[in-house]
Amino acid sequence: MAIPAIGSNSALGGAGVSAPNTSARVRFLRTLFSSKKATAGLVIILVISFVAAFPGLLTHDDPNAAIYGIEQGPSLQHLLGTTLVGQDVFCQLIYGTRLTLVIVVVVSVIATLLSMIIGITAAYLGGLADRSLSLLTDIFLIIPTLPLLIVLAFYLPSGASTMILVLCLTSWAFQARQLRSQGLSLRSRDFLASARVRGERPLYIVLVEIVPTMTSLLAASFLGVAVYVVGFAAGLQFLGLGNSSELTWGTLLYQAQANDALISGNVWWELSPGLAVALLGAGFALLNYAFDEIGNPALRPARRRRDRSAS
Repeated sequence: MAIPAIGSNSALGGAGVSAPNTSARVRFLRTLFSSKKATAGLVIILVISFVAAFPGLLTHDDPNAAIYGIEQGPSLQHLLGTTLVGQDVFCQLIYGTRLTLVIVVVVSVIATLLSMIIGITAAYLGGLADRSLSLLTDIFLIIPTLPLLIVLAFYLPSGASTMILVLCLTSWAFQARQLRSQGLSLRSRDFLASARVRGERPLYIVLVEIVPTMTSLLAASFLGVAVYVVGFAAGLQFLGLGNSSELTWGTLLYQAQANDALISGNVWWELSPGLAVALLGAGFALLNYAFDEIGNPALRPARRRRDRSAS
């Protein structure tokens, strides 16, 4: 995937590089916000983030209070009905948004940082360091992910912190391989040679010279991990490998399934968290598709490419 260089390039120096970099950022942002996929994905993520930040604005009920009628259907008082023990499903869905989103964002950030450190360091250092880090990456790539997730989640203490640890360990390898490939293509560039001649340390070169040129690829890596984490976190919790006392969309699915919500006719108890998981995954996926189109013009719609060529 071709990646637009939107970061700083100190090797070119002075005022001669600021204007091109500024125009590159402007073009990048203009292309991003002109994409319908990016706009739709961003709206979904912002709405879910607002719900996670201010759940009390949408419902004033206590999500853990079992004080309502047992398994009532949807009504004006309980929009999605109640659970087997009389808890409001809509209230639980709203309050479960925060921890669900926290798990997804924290895992995506940590996994992206791990992939960046390992992939770019391997590409820049080369030699034994590259072979060792590449071997580590290959090991995590060939390990069956789902069985490893189940084993780790089963033997470690249940809870959000364990879920984050397990998903971080299994989410970085593919992105590290991509970043290493991109780093190898940059290793012989003139601006890196100039930095070495100036006597810059390897850490400075990696963080200041190489990483900014991979901004769009890092963003795409973050979004790709987020799509993966949304499904796998909910899936593990649905299998009963999470902490059922913590309120997330995955634990709501587990509780609904354990209490035979579909069989008893309480459809929205199980359907609503499943739809919420799908919506959050769709939001990250749409943003990811938009970044892919920005990085690879061949993926853009033909009409948009014709309009750009005509202008």
